[in-house]
Amino acid sequence: MASTLQANLPDQSEYAAATAAVGQFDSSERGKLALSGADAVAFLDSLLSNDIASIAPGGGADATLLDPKGRMLAEVRVLRSDEELLLDTERVALQALFDALTRFRIGYTAELHKRTLEFALLSLIGPASDTVLQQPPPDLEHAHVLTTVGDVAVRAIRTRLGIDLLLESGEHERALAALQSAGVVALSPATYELLRIEHGIACFGVELDETTMPQEAGLHERAVSYSKGCYIGQETVARLYWKGKPKRHLRGLRLSEPLPAGTVLRHGEREVGVLSAVAVSPRLGPLALALVRAEAEPGALLAAGEANASATVVALPFSD
Repeated sequence: MASTLQANLPDQSEYAAATAAVGQFDSSERGKLALSGADAVAFLDSLLSNDIASIAPGGGADATLLDPKGRMLAEVRVLRSDEELLLDTERVALQALFDALTRFRIGYTAELHKRTLEFALLSLIGPASDTVLQQPPPDLEHAHVLTTVGDVAVRAIRTRLGIDLLLESGEHERALAALQSAGVVALSPATYELLRIEHGIACFGVELDETTMPQEAGLHERAVSYSKGCYIGQETVARLYWKGKPKRHLRGLRLSEPLPAGTVLRHGEREVGVLSAVAVSPRLGPLALALVRAEAEPGALLAAGEANASATVVALPFSD
């Protein structure tokens, strides 16, 4: 256990760059699709949970693809350009998204385009992310502009951690070289994992899966509309929002010591969750994310594993 956690410790210089300057993580493995055509907006609005019709060119939104019972099949970022709607999602959810777009597109004038291999995605993380671009996007999440890094054309997208760069795969190596020349530090998966944990950003396929509802994941305020027209899963999600309470919540955990993902959490004698992602922060110490039962509220002290380890429940994101 100790050796595995030790191998996943973030690099101190990488962490310093991403928190005080700017680092870069290669997110090209994310699944990427596009929709074009006269009915593209109306079609996607009928399928996903957020208000896609209200997105103006140059803007975007988070949304979810749900099953009829309101459980998540994918978390999707939607960006609107003048020509099309750009979608990206975790690779593990790409097939479900593609299948839904294919199955329910009948009757709409909309074309579906595969973009996963055609486009690379580089994530800039840190307070100096704007400085490496000729023109950074507006300071509003999901706002995006066409600009350059070095002499490479990119679409720069504002994120909670910095800026994502979407570019043609053939320009991938040149973009990486331009970022390196600008002093941007490449980040390892371990460092990126720590940063997303610190910011309380859940990952589909890790914290979230096909059993999770948006309210449990803390996504209902940013990824669900309760005022637009019908979409798959709307009735269940709306009923839970207006009349019910989620049985689980995505929470942060401050750990008494580093523990492996999969460690069981108990509140008294009752199992209330399982650690999904764990990292050791240079600022905050051992941290984790988990979906925990509602009775394990922020401030609760949970038993973790079979030894004497403990985990304190905190609201997200983590703070000093």
